Amino acid sequence: MSALTFHPDVADKHLRVNLNEWDDVYVVGDVHGCLPALEQLVERLDPSPEDLVVFVGDLVRKGPDSKGVIDYVRERDNFLTVRGNNEEKLIRGTKEIDALTDDDLDWIESLPVAISWEGGLVVHGGVHPDKPLAEHDIDDLENTRAMNPGDSYDGPFWFEHYEGPERVFFGHTVMAHPAVYDYAMGLDTGAVYGGALTAYDLRADELVAIDVEETHEERSDSKIIEPRQPALV
Repeated sequence: MSALTFHPDVADKHLRVNLNEWDDVYVVGDVHGCLPALEQLVERLDPSPEDLVVFVGDLVRKGPDSKGVIDYVRERDNFLTVRGNNEEKLIRGTKEIDALTDDDLDWIESLPVAISWEGGLVVHGGVHPDKPLAEHDIDDLENTRAMNPGDSYDGPFWFEHYEGPERVFFGHTVMAHPAVYDYAMGLDTGAVYGGALTAYDLRADELVAIDVEETHEERSDSKIIEPRQPALV
């Protein structure tokens, strides 16, 4: 049983996993339709069927092959993902991807908003330090970035002030390099913007990254954060 208490809108969209049932465990940042980078990263990680791979959401949109990424993840029973805000846009009908089938969209709608294990929590956006987890609705978990209201890149950022108890693995906020804190780890290193696709090897406590050779969408430097904490080396 999970010891975490979630908002009523989130409670039935939470997946609890037992890490004792898995050998190696990897958490992967925002893919955004960059299938070649995902394939290269998985080849580097070389997970067996007994290893768990968890994505922080935003498998889709902005990059060239959202359908390919979804198929790749769906085909593997040991690959799990939370919903990102870009999956949520497809569910709510504010964005569309022509290549996706009704079955793909049903699968996206079935995804959890949170995945947790003992001491760890995976969400797409984040957790506001000044608000109990039980008060975070779906939009909060998918979109939290700054401490102040709004989708601000001016900070201060939630992960600079969050003090647990769970370590939160997240994406959404694009980083120049992974944000590594005692109780938070940001893994969106801008694959779709010509950055890198990054994974965290939980057992080895190491970061693994694939540099992306192509920029699929431009992004201003003001929307790429330089985390204050140094990345793992």
